[in-house]
Amino acid sequence: MSTITLDGERVALQAARRRTFAIISHPDAGKTTLTEKFLLYAGAVAEAGAVKTREGGRRARSDWMALEQQRGISITSTVLQFAYRGHVVNLLDTPGHRDFSEDTYRVLAAADAAVMVLDVAKGIEAQTLKLFEVCRARRLPVITFLNKCDRPGRDPLELLDEIEAQIGLRPTPVTWPVGIPGDFRGVIDRRSGQFVRFARTTRGATAAEEQILDRAQASIEEGVAWHQASEEVALLQAVGADLELESFLQGETSPLFVGSALTNFGVRHLLDAVIDLAPPPAPRFDAAGVRRPLEAPFSGFVFKVQANMNPAHRDHVAFVRVCSGRFERGMTLTHASSGRPFSTKHAAGLFGSERDTIEEAYPGDIVGLVNASDVRIGDTLFEHGAVSFPAIPTFAPELFATTRAREADRYKQFRRGLSQLEREGVVQVLQDPEGDPTPTLAAVGQMQFEVFTYRMEHEFGAVVDLSPTPYTVARRTDVATARELRDRRGVKVLARHDNSLLALFESEYMLRRLESDHPEFCLDQLLFDSSTAR
Repeated sequence: MSTITLDGERVALQAARRRTFAIISHPDAGKTTLTEKFLLYAGAVAEAGAVKTREGGRRARSDWMALEQQRGISITSTVLQFAYRGHVVNLLDTPGHRDFSEDTYRVLAAADAAVMVLDVAKGIEAQTLKLFEVCRARRLPVITFLNKCDRPGRDPLELLDEIEAQIGLRPTPVTWPVGIPGDFRGVIDRRSGQFVRFARTTRGATAAEEQILDRAQASIEEGVAWHQASEEVALLQAVGADLELESFLQGETSPLFVGSALTNFGVRHLLDAVIDLAPPPAPRFDAAGVRRPLEAPFSGFVFKVQANMNPAHRDHVAFVRVCSGRFERGMTLTHASSGRPFSTKHAAGLFGSERDTIEEAYPGDIVGLVNASDVRIGDTLFEHGAVSFPAIPTFAPELFATTRAREADRYKQFRRGLSQLEREGVVQVLQDPEGDPTPTLAAVGQMQFEVFTYRMEHEFGAVVDLSPTPYTVARRTDVATARELRDRRGVKVLARHDNSLLALFESEYMLRRLESDHPEFCLDQLLFDSSTAR
């Protein structure tokens, strides 16, 4: 048997052991808590919440940025790799706030599945509906977790209807609660028909004890709560809301689990589902629409760039999703967009802000390339046989502000920070091609501006001022149309780093009027579609 065949078999076997998924939710749904509990159940931490800072406080491993710890919210995505049941799990934790939905969208491009966390009291909230819709549009397999069942909330049957109506995913409950929200006793596992009763642990710091009861015993001990849950399970069966693996993998149905991340109720069921139901890495389509086999030589794409994860070293890391082949530290790759060789001497495995040198990685894994200053989000790296993966689309900006350094002698730091944060996708940086040097920042939400100003001051030593602009909507345009727009009031044409031109308008009405009067103008509503991105 040839070496190529042996290597191919090794890659295929290793890829089959990988599970790479993202956790998405609206703010305060319990996503970060659930992430910590996954680590607890996998044995990656000995006690949930026991990650100490130097000051002796506690923080989540996934929320490593100082501003995240101050605000108590996730601002940037992180990667956590750990072992569970003989598999390698790559967990991609994402920001929950709508203002950082663009970062979440980039992470979804690197994931093979998603876990959607919903607060049982709130259901689907409008501010993050777009992210759930993205999963549906990409036909990404989604597992749903109804969280906080230990607190008062809505009728779970009502939430099933809401999920299907608003997202278009048909939920198929695998576990079902015994006891109403706020009086959560345990779950019926619909696969076995057994009742799993949970016992609380101190602060949820250790795995919840589980007691398995048969139906007769559960009926005696749980009484009314058991009979009501049993009737609901019978109703689910009658309407055909049963687990369907094929339709789940096609992104049409969503296996649903219930529990409480805070108390660890149902966490094991959910983590087991990631292993048993979520798909392993599969061949990915390249930019030409051809699937690249897993056994092909190494290839991967950059979905995230992050600076100052280690403030002591002021470095930055490119997050690369491995798509094919075997990665070996020190191998020389080709940077697809430039054609230049790329060294991988400084390669690391990622666990939140922590990283360790790794020697190899396989499809589905996330490799951190330290000080990879020449790469951008969406870039492809490959070993042999030129390949390029589709660019990662970004959301159209909705807010615009000009920025400048408050102190003239900090201009060098200002330019360095501006370049780095634009490369990371914290904000989009637009310039006037006619010569005005004042940069304009474009963002999806206001908190992106807050992160920008905070990081500019604390990481790059440049205090900045932001001035809002009157513009509210943008469209991609071309050189000919830009020439016609330059002298019009209420319109401004700016350029991105890739020289694509954007026309900014003060109102949607002004844009619609111009489109009506000049249908020949290029004002593309698909502003940052993958076909137009770099």
